[in-house]
Amino acid sequence: MKSNFHSDLEREKRLSHFLDKCYAQHLKHYHFSRVSELREQLAGTDVIFQHKKTKCSYRVDEKSQLDYINERLPTFAFELFYEKNGELKQGWLFDEKKKTDFYALVTSIFSEDNQYFTSCDITFVNRKKLIQFLEKQHLSFSKIKQIVLPQMGFHGKMHLDSLNPSGEGYIYFSHRNKAEKPINLILHLDFLRKIKVAKRLI
Repeated sequence: MKSNFHSDLEREKRLSHFLDKCYAQHLKHYHFSRVSELREQLAGTDVIFQHKKTKCSYRVDEKSQLDYINERLPTFAFELFYEKNGELKQGWLFDEKKKTDFYALVTSIFSEDNQYFTSCDITFVNRKKLIQFLEKQHLSFSKIKQIVLPQMGFHGKMHLDSLNPSGEGYIYFSHRNKAEKPINLILHLDFLRKIKVAKRLI
């Protein structure tokens, strides 16, 4: 299991240029600026959107399904935990150090010859509203830790009492197939829109 860190960075750079074109075309009421400072990126900000009239600004963290080029998936993985140098680390979803206001979930990414991106779907998720919804479903970070930590050797799908796995969500342990061994909360995109924490841009 090798980490594709450097190749992922190159693909993310190409994708960011494509996303800028999408934002310019579809976000008529916002200015946007891409963040270049690494510290801000690590704090969960890739792009800042500013409303043209109200001047309100929003920090956006782009999350892309670059491992699934030319595929359409109905779900998205929200990172709960991962491993680094053999040590368990907190993922980005519940990380209080992150300044993210919205996630831009980039899915259904299509490309020609794995070089030029031709289309994608973009769904904006309100991070605060999503976390509040999960807490109401008894899925706060502390509760999830109680569920996950005793199962650290597990690999595969784990059902949750408060979510329907076929149309809402579940937890997935990737202990055998990925270098970082992530543990993700898998949520259906249609479900996120149904509970009004997400809205599709394109």
